[in-house]
Amino acid sequence: MSAFIQQLPALIGVVIGALGSYLAIVRSDGARFRRETAARWEERRLTVYGEYARALKKSVNLTYRVASHLGNDPHPHPLSPQEAEPLLAAATDGRDPAGEALIMLGSRDVVERARVWVTAVMDMERFMREGTRDPAAWQALLERQRAGREGYYTAVREDLALPPGHPARWPTLPVADA
Repeated sequence: MSAFIQQLPALIGVVIGALGSYLAIVRSDGARFRRETAARWEERRLTVYGEYARALKKSVNLTYRVASHLGNDPHPHPLSPQEAEPLLAAATDGRDPAGEALIMLGSRDVVERARVWVTAVMDMERFMREGTRDPAAWQALLERQRAGREGYYTAVREDLALPPGHPARWPTLPVADA
């Protein structure tokens, strides 16, 4: 019995060491799991944010082309409203699922900024569908759309902890007076 008592401190040390190692491994694995999970969700959000932007830009580009046909925009590839209508319908159909994914996975600020941007785009679509010929009003709509897009991208970058990006405000050519 005295041999057991003499070895008891060493045995207690081994048990404490094993328990400490176990706890360190469990804690490390938990932290790694949380980091990997956060990275996966961040990748998914980035994908959803990009898909929404691409879907919305399809509508924007079509409105540029129709506005060019109406004499409001200098886009080099005009498109009549009749030719654009099925393309706009397809773009809207593609935009809706992307918007639902955005609502599901996006931060509140990103979703709010997306709403501001899409509202401006819908106003551009309405302007185009009405056949309005007013380059100054069109330019005001373009500025709203560009500000909405810039706000959306800023919110996305903040949500994903990305550095500030380019505002994408390139100068455009004025519409030539007819």
